[in-house]
Amino acid sequence: MTRPTSMDAIDRKILRVVQKDASLTIAEIASRVGLSQTPCWKRLQRLESTGVIKRRIAVLDPAKLGLGITVFVAVEVGDHSGRALTRFATEIAAMDEVMDVYRMAGDVDFMLRVVAPDTAAFDLFYKRLIEAMPLKKVTSRFALESIKSETAFPIANV
Repeated sequence: MTRPTSMDAIDRKILRVVQKDASLTIAEIASRVGLSQTPCWKRLQRLESTGVIKRRIAVLDPAKLGLGITVFVAVEVGDHSGRALTRFATEIAAMDEVMDVYRMAGDVDFMLRVVAPDTAAFDLFYKRLIEAMPLKKVTSRFALESIKSETAFPIANV
């Protein structure tokens, strides 16, 4: 587990601003957090170089891209050796439909969030998944509706 990076209140303000809208200019960010441009830019550079800001992206609407279904896939692997887990992670990371992968504690080993245009496309993904390596059990749950999907983390004001 990595240790949290030391941040002050202004760093946290900057993070709250940029995670809501990464397209803002340095001038706009600086204005919103009460800094001049150069100190704001230096703080952003430090937050990026220390890995607090991993990347700046645009959040897209999956439905408008023709990705009409989201499926949560629970996977139990048969082999828990380091080599097998690394192989599984490598295979899964190469599949474009997989948006998130978590190694889990409890009754499943991995939880995947998968997007696809429709059930036929998901079925093709599923077949590739089970052919990639021997798996003990795969359970798919289709999302009916997205109630909340957030990319911004809650950052304390402290």
